Amino acid sequence: MTDLLHKTSLIFDLDGTLVDTAPDLVAALNRTIEPEGLAPVPLETVRHMVGHGARRLIIRAHEEQGFTLSDEALETLTAKFIEIYGGNIDRFARPFEGVEPTLDLLARRGARLSVATNKPNALAVLLLERLALADRFERIVGADAAPNKKPDPAHLRAAAGPDASNMIMVGDSSVDVEAARNAGAAAIVMSYGYTDTEPEKLGADRVLDRFDALPEAIESLL
Repeated sequence: MTDLLHKTSLIFDLDGTLVDTAPDLVAALNRTIEPEGLAPVPLETVRHMVGHGARRLIIRAHEEQGFTLSDEALETLTAKFIEIYGGNIDRFARPFEGVEPTLDLLARRGARLSVATNKPNALAVLLLERLALADRFERIVGADAAPNKKPDPAHLRAAAGPDASNMIMVGDSSVDVEAARNAGAAAIVMSYGYTDTEPEKLGADRVLDRFDALPEAIESLL
């Protein structure tokens, strides 16, 4: 009997889905904005701000404190943030519980694994390499390596590859669910991730509390 997961294209978000990156992100963000006169942003606040890329993270940090940025200032701060973050990208970041064995199980059952993240591609690859996760994926596609970033469906299609079938997006935010819908794919949301909306209200096909619950959830969708 053919395994249901065989050749299924599973596309994973990175931050808040595969890896808990918030501690390193908030450290880099605060080192970027505090010299500009802003107060440090708490960790839990950043957990609700991640998912739209570095620029949006910096904009929201300023908006939360009543500041606006010129385009030039935003570009300068974004470059500074990426430099700081890239130098400390795996200081505290760790895969969420169950990620490694579950990815290995999915691969053994014939699923095709890829990553679609709104992180810059070089940083996404660097982080996954540092955490010994990179080799588990056929493709790692950051925002600047896709035709357009999530929620554009082109990002998911670029990650899944030209011969993708049965695409399922596994993420943690409205961006991931919207990208899945735009691509005609199913969506699974991890409830422990980074979102400013309650996971149950994101409109996903399944909401899971544990990463190791993925195989059963995927089977139910197929």
